[in-house]
Amino acid sequence: MRTDTRAAGIAAAIATILIWTAFIVIARAMALKSLTPWDIVACRIAGAALVLVPWGAWLVRQRRAQGRGAASWLGTSPLGARVTVTCGLFGGIGYAVFAYAGFVHAPAAHGSVLLPGMLPMWTALLSAWVLHERLSAARLGALALILAGGALVGGASLLVAFDGGDAWKGDLMFLVASASWSTYAVLMRRERLDPVEATIATTVFAALAYLPAWAALGAAGWIETRIATAPLGEIAFQALWQGVGSVVVSGITFATMIRAFGPVRSTMLTALVPGLSASGAVIFLGEPLGLNLVAGLALVTVGILVGVRAAAGGAPRAEAAGASDPSSGPPRPATPSGGRP
Repeated sequence: MRTDTRAAGIAAAIATILIWTAFIVIARAMALKSLTPWDIVACRIAGAALVLVPWGAWLVRQRRAQGRGAASWLGTSPLGARVTVTCGLFGGIGYAVFAYAGFVHAPAAHGSVLLPGMLPMWTALLSAWVLHERLSAARLGALALILAGGALVGGASLLVAFDGGDAWKGDLMFLVASASWSTYAVLMRRERLDPVEATIATTVFAALAYLPAWAALGAAGWIETRIATAPLGEIAFQALWQGVGSVVVSGITFATMIRAFGPVRSTMLTALVPGLSASGAVIFLGEPLGLNLVAGLALVTVGILVGVRAAAGGAPRAEAAGASDPSSGPPRPATPSGGRP
């Protein structure tokens, strides 16, 4: 691997891990402020759209000038209509709606385990079903560890529910959000999509489908929205952080990390996110970190590492060879973790 490629990969890995970690802590902190989850999703989509919709239109124009490439949605998506809709439903709207709604009910430490932690499990199961991948005994054992870690967190929430607690609602939403993102990741693998193009297409559909619906339903009083009374600074922060930061910047850094290190090593690096974000929730939000959470985090992290190594087999050597060749084109998005937060 060339020195400049490695340096860019290291910088991208650090940026990706920091953004993913901060996403969980900040999402929980902001969920308790002025905006509703519906509003936060709108800010996320609008912020990302300000960058990615013009980018998509420019990319489509470039390709049309060269006489190649598919396009849809008024020439703003570089992918076909069917793929754009599917990517947008699962990777854009579905993931964001359930993730942000989950933070209203459950603490950030739960999100640490059930959002990034469950991605490898959902992705592996969906890959076996949709892509007909074979799950080895080692991968099944890794999935069992991840499932056990999630059960420690979610099971404790269900027990508290009998006393009136509602963290279980957030945990359930985290699981749906994680499954939604994994569906998007498997779709990317099946269609062999470029990560940047997929991110643009996802945002294009989310902007054109979600934003008008959110505005109409909010005006009719069918969903709760406080966008008109929220401080402008909070709205701007959400658009910049959740949209530009969590979607645009982390999407680019994640793709750069994959190009430099390959999917296996990259996923091993992102296995740090559950532990780091749970620690951040304790330090910055004052959340308690009980024994069940510590054990759940440990099981999930070990499960991710074991599963990645089992899935890789002899891949690391091939990845290193491919990653060192800058002419090899965009990486195939076959990452076990599935992408961005």
